[in-house]
Amino acid sequence: FLMQSKTAGEQTALIDEAVSNAKLSKAFLYEDSLLTQFDEINERFKVFSLKAIFYSSLVNPSTRLINSLIYASIALVGAMSAIGGGITVGALSAALSYSNQYAKPFNEISGVIAELQHAFASAERLFGILEEKTEEEPTNVKKDMTVKGNIEIKNVSFSYSPDRKLIQNFNLSVKEGQRIAIVGPTGCGKTTLINLLMRFYDVTDGSILLDGVDIRNIERKTLRRNFGMVLQDTFLKSGTIKENIAFGKSDATDEEIISAAKKAHADSFIRRLPEGYDTLLGEDGGILSAGQKQLLSIARIMLLSPPMLILDEATSSIDTRTEMKIQSAFKALMTGRTSFIVAHRLSTVKDADMIIVMKNGNVIETGTHSELLKKGGFYSELWNSQFRTR
Repeated sequence: FLMQSKTAGEQTALIDEAVSNAKLSKAFLYEDSLLTQFDEINERFKVFSLKAIFYSSLVNPSTRLINSLIYASIALVGAMSAIGGGITVGALSAALSYSNQYAKPFNEISGVIAELQHAFASAERLFGILEEKTEEEPTNVKKDMTVKGNIEIKNVSFSYSPDRKLIQNFNLSVKEGQRIAIVGPTGCGKTTLINLLMRFYDVTDGSILLDGVDIRNIERKTLRRNFGMVLQDTFLKSGTIKENIAFGKSDATDEEIISAAKKAHADSFIRRLPEGYDTLLGEDGGILSAGQKQLLSIARIMLLSPPMLILDEATSSIDTRTEMKIQSAFKALMTGRTSFIVAHRLSTVKDADMIIVMKNGNVIETGTHSELLKKGGFYSELWNSQFRTR
């Protein structure tokens, strides 16, 4: 039954992947391979299911057979004893009645043995999830604080696994209202730094201070409430466009939602949809393009207007013309707010107050756009590789 439950989970996961990535499967002609995988898992599922049903079906008849043999034995021995005068017929009748009553619970339990075994197998997997460690908070964490946005990163080291070092002895000082751009090649630790700021992971060594307080001593909810994030990978829930924009502020009015959509330059395409702001979206955005989904994610932040911002490739799926308009809106939103901008397109970060250039988990250069170009270092190489005319 345990193997049946595990195999059913494998089968469900494969079906979910195949359906949600149907376009990719068709584009790479992967359907036959998926069918082969499904048939292999389905065959294993059939074997385990048949064995589970067969063995569990044996239990009830076997129990009833044993109880019947016991009943017959009592009747035979009792009858012989009654004939010999050892017991009365009434005592024999009572013994047979007690035998039936004693056997009845065993018969009933064995009749539902399949359901019990299936429940035990499922419970084992469920308890495995329930026993996973939760995010624990110290008893004296700050649960409410007014954030200005001064961030100090001191000697921070972090790695996802002990044998692979990533960020080592990272130091950074960010003043309230500064715009900090983080650039560098893929895998250098840009997004990891954002994860550390949001406490999706805790640092291995060192500390990150927010307004002089170690973020490990701030309640996660409080910390994350003060950050607004726009990620490269957008998430939209099943529901209306209005509900998706108000994802972080459920009590927002219609006027606030529409105003945020206009700032994100999403209002025009929303109004072209059949039901406008009341258009129902399917799982992960349904009918919307990648760029439109990203615009809705930006509208969320425009609505929240948090004290600190994190933009991780926030305009990667948007056309250049719309991007220029959104950058103007972001510039207004970032005024007076500490902001972290992760980008590969360097044209989006050249106006930042400070640009941090990362490579292999370390900061190798810091400065403004013009200062880094004058240095002629790694940032200059990245800039020239994108904008050098041939």
